Amino acid sequence: MCGYCGCGHDHEHTHEHEHSHAHDSRIIQIEQDILGENQRFADQNRAYFAKNHIVALNLMSSPGSGKTTLLIETIGALKQRCAISVIEGDQQTDLDAKRIAATGVPVLQINTGKACHLDAHRIGHALGDLAPSNNSILFIENVGNLVCPALFDLGEKAKIVILSVTEGDDKPLKYPHMFAEASLMIINKIDLLPYVSFNVEQCIEYAKRVNPSIEVLQTSATTHQGIEPWCDWLLQTYDATITA
Repeated sequence: MCGYCGCGHDHEHTHEHEHSHAHDSRIIQIEQDILGENQRFADQNRAYFAKNHIVALNLMSSPGSGKTTLLIETIGALKQRCAISVIEGDQQTDLDAKRIAATGVPVLQINTGKACHLDAHRIGHALGDLAPSNNSILFIENVGNLVCPALFDLGEKAKIVILSVTEGDDKPLKYPHMFAEASLMIINKIDLLPYVSFNVEQCIEYAKRVNPSIEVLQTSATTHQGIEPWCDWLLQTYDATITA
């Protein structure tokens, strides 16, 4: 994928590059155009969510962080208390969407092909097909990637980054934009802490270094540790939104 235009296609360059790039200004303009267009669609989505009292949450992480499993556990804990729907983003397959569908909540799959993130335009189209209920929570499970999803506003209420203990405690410093944009960091798979080298306190300190206001929760989807505080956070956000 081209790192500047966000088009999801590889670009062939037949010329050699020196240390300076004559076309840097053009690259910056393309990036600004893409992000500016995305922002217009994001604002439309945000207005739709506000009008219909929908709490849209953008779940972001690396592949394998356990976010789909955590989402399934979350749905099981909350679906009797509020309406829930899911937009599932992956480059290929509908494997995760099928897992979500088994919980009984509405789910819509978006396959992005070569693109490494969801964008606001895709979300807008998905909303027309999914038609989430008024006064509900919409989970948007983004493509597994700690870089590109942070750049694209979807119109969501909050960005949530999920980091598993198997990934290393230095990720907030290595991928700072993701953690700077997130309202909440979930440290997941904490049941594996005895078996991996992961310093929870150090990870939180790194995250606070790039985003002093970030909230932090710790969970294990397989042992249900931390699920209740996570659901409390969701319900507080939900209550504040639908009563606004």
